[in-house]
Amino acid sequence: MIEIAPLRPEQAVEARRVIYAVAHALFMPELTFEEAAAKLEREWPIVDVLNFQSSYMEKGGVFLAAFDDGRLIGTGGLRRLEDGVGEIKRLWLLPAYHGLGVGRALMERLLEVAREQGYTCVRLETSPAYQKRAYRFYRRLGFVEIPRYGDDPDDVGMELMLA
Repeated sequence: MIEIAPLRPEQAVEARRVIYAVAHALFMPELTFEEAAAKLEREWPIVDVLNFQSSYMEKGGVFLAAFDDGRLIGTGGLRRLEDGVGEIKRLWLLPAYHGLGVGRALMERLLEVAREQGYTCVRLETSPAYQKRAYRFYRRLGFVEIPRYGDDPDDVGMELMLA
């Protein structure tokens, strides 16, 4: 049974491992998972996940995890970007769960929290070139492209008005 719940501190390392598993499949399938995870830990340590309480909870947001019978299978975070604007981060789901509504359920819960926090819109960044499935998913949800606000030249900014 699928459950979505706030991440607990003792689950942060597992959450990062799930993100690395998805990144491995997307960006480094020629490597073993162990090789990809070691490379990602060096080059993309995603410390915000390990420190999710200060990175998300203390910044007007939440960090959620999706579980299948207790096994962590996906993640998603929301944090304050600026007044009235939330940012969706780290929405990752193991490929075996794509197309089952789990990602949509995670996003719907994040948008619910954003509305509860008083955000009028949410933004995110993704790569249409490398994360085609995610880009299409966000477009279906009503996100529109905006100028990129991060430093990754492969990413585009996207925004969804909540009001």
